[in-house]
Amino acid sequence: KNLVSTNWLLKNLNNSNIIILDCSWYLPYENIEGKKEYLKEHIPGSYYFDIDKISDIKSNLPHMLPSSKIFEKKIRHMGIKNNSIIITYSKPNLMGAARVWWMFKYFGHKKIAVLNGSVQKWKKENKPLTNKLPNKKNKKYFALPNRDWLTTYSEIKKNINNAKFLVVDARNKNRFKGIENEPRKGLKKGHIPNSINIFWKEMITKNGTLIKKNKIKEKFSRLIKYSDKISFSCGSGISASILSLSLYHALGIKGSVYDGSWTEWGSIKGSIIQK
Repeated sequence: KNLVSTNWLLKNLNNSNIIILDCSWYLPYENIEGKKEYLKEHIPGSYYFDIDKISDIKSNLPHMLPSSKIFEKKIRHMGIKNNSIIITYSKPNLMGAARVWWMFKYFGHKKIAVLNGSVQKWKKENKPLTNKLPNKKNKKYFALPNRDWLTTYSEIKKNINNAKFLVVDARNKNRFKGIENEPRKGLKKGHIPNSINIFWKEMITKNGTLIKKNKIKEKFSRLIKYSDKISFSCGSGISASILSLSLYHALGIKGSVYDGSWTEWGSIKGSIIQK
């Protein structure tokens, strides 16, 4: 399963093979720290997964994937083993949870799912929350990267000419069309040539859950012919993960994520822009 319900997680809260990760992440302009939100309250037993710190901190781009060694080291205290069942959730929406789901998919983890509706649904249902921190449990974890889940700048650049895969942009329509300024300063406006637009919020209901599988299939119906040759882009590789999760959940198709996304593409001199 790629999604689990709040009721399922409550029933399995004390299962020692389940590791719960709070992946709360906010856009820079929101000025809210995910870690502070976690420290206020979180699902009992959950560890905080810091998307910005469990990354390639040497990169000038935000939260780029770390190396396998760094990833293994950063998650060591969370008690994660290669056969662990990992459940991710996040505030203020599914973005952070989907990003960490995708990261573990990239690093070869098999059993991982997103809590549908996240902690907001959990809280509305008066399910338990705590500010007590879990004990550190050092375990050895071995990452086995699966490149099918990742797209790089050079691959996107080559693809403009050879069109080997389809690029789907998860940003809103006005950003995609270059009508609206980017939230990050200094970025060009527009989109990657020949890419198409599906706004990530189209995959989320008013209640914060992922839309039903048949609705996801409808959204992706025009893309099915590309099968697994789909790469998702967005502002910085976070909301693109929601489209990747949705596609895999509903259709079993691996949609890779362009990790640098528009933060990389829109900042490089000479990169081709369409509006």
